Order: sequence, then structure tokens, then C-alpha cells
Amino acid sequence: MREPDVIKLKDGPVRFGHSFVHSEAFKALFQEGMELVEETAAYLDGPGREDSRMLPRHITVAYASESMRLTTRLMQIASWLLVQRAVAEGEMTAGQGQVEKNRVRLASPGATATISEFEALPARLRQLVGLAARLHARIMHLEQIIAEAEEGPPATGLNPVATQRGMIERAFGTAPRLPSLVD
Repeated sequence: MREPDVIKLKDGPVRFGHSFVHSEAFKALFQEGMELVEETAAYLDGPGREDSRMLPRHITVAYASESMRLTTRLMQIASWLLVQRAVAEGEMTAGQGQVEKNRVRLASPGATATISEFEALPARLRQLVGLAARLHARIMHLEQIIAEAEEGPPATGLNPVATQRGMIERAFGTAPRLPSLVD
């Protein structure tokens, strides 16, 4: 049995990262990220200030900590989105984009508030923290997919079934007879 011929593309394979940043899905993700940044800024500069004044003293520290973590996470997200868009629109080269992406650490900030402190925070802040965490997780996943796609497919080795069969042969001396579909 012969493996099918691989279709050779004139320009080479299409990279996921390149095609994704030109997609409607990226535009929607970009819009969602920027809207979340704006919503968070509006909340923290307006109603959030009022909400924080009504909190017990020990919870105000948790509020300050969570709001700082939230803004840091959102700035990381916004930076990542802006770099992706700049490369897609030709405002910077892929190499420059990679340098900028390396400066933006999409690290997950660890939790500083206890569960009881977090639950005592204003509902809107908790909601924004959750939305930012969800968006951050999606972007981290995309970043991983893009990085893997840019690396190219993994080197192919032996057929995985043949590898397993060889291990069985070494363990038991002979390969088991596979059931026939014609019996």
C-alpha cells in the first residue's frame, strides 16, 4: 500500500498564526479584549472607587490587590492583541513582533486573596476578574497553538501502531494474531 502523494503548495504551508490574525475570529477576539479593557477602566475609575470605599478595611487590601492584578493581566492581553494586529497589518515584521511578544509575558498572576476575601469583593470586580481570566486562558491557548504551528509539524518517526506491536513482540516473543474481519 502506498501513501497518498502530498500536495505541494507553491508558497509553502499556511501558518495558523498568520491566517488567524487575518480572520474574523481574531477581529472578534481583539474587540472583546479592548472592550474588556475599557469596561474595567470605567469601573475602576468610577463605580469601583465608590464600591471600594464601602468595604471593610481588611477587604480594601484585597480590592487593591485584585484590581492591580486585573489591570496587569488586561495590559498583557491588550499588548499581545496589539502586537498580533500590528504584524497582521504589516506595521511591524514577524521578527519585530516576536521580539515584542517576548517582552509581553502572558504569565498567570497567582491568587493573592483568600476565597472569603474574594467573595467579599464587589460583584462587578469579581465578574471582571473572571472575564479577564477566561480571556487570558483563551489567549494563552492560542499562543501555544500559534507557537506550535510556527515550529512546524513534529518529526515523524515510526508508525505508532508498529511501535506498539514491536513492544508486544519484545515482551511476549511474538506478536498476537489480530482478529480477522472475515472469520
